[in-house]
Amino acid sequence: MRRRRSGRLTEVELEFMQVLWPAGEVTVQDVMRTLKDQGRPLTNGSVRKMLSILMRKGYVTRRREGRRHIYQPTVPAEQAHKKMVLDLLGRAFGGSAALMVATLLDSNAVTKKDIGEIKKLIAEREREGKR
Repeated sequence: MRRRRSGRLTEVELEFMQVLWPAGEVTVQDVMRTLKDQGRPLTNGSVRKMLSILMRKGYVTRRREGRRHIYQPTVPAEQAHKKMVLDLLGRAFGGSAALMVATLLDSNAVTKKDIGEIKKLIAEREREGKR
């Protein structure tokens, strides 16, 4: 049975996007250098293949400049993050935001500072009348 292609970012694809988003524009060499600095040395071919996959999924475009290609993200980080969170919410928590938040709070990954910021965000949403 053939595996269905997904628009979801894999862990490695997300790693690449986290290089592209802050930079705005990158070359293959830029990606290789950044990932090598992060302890993840990859070959030129591996980087090109991953950028090609991201282009096919619609997350990246490229243009030619001389002999090299310049790659740019087409999906803003905020939009991709929202999509990932909503996907996780639906798949892992059956659509229950309360269960998802409770699980996050129970994980001890949330600091007191985070809780303060979350409370501010909730207060803002309540003032705006958003759900």
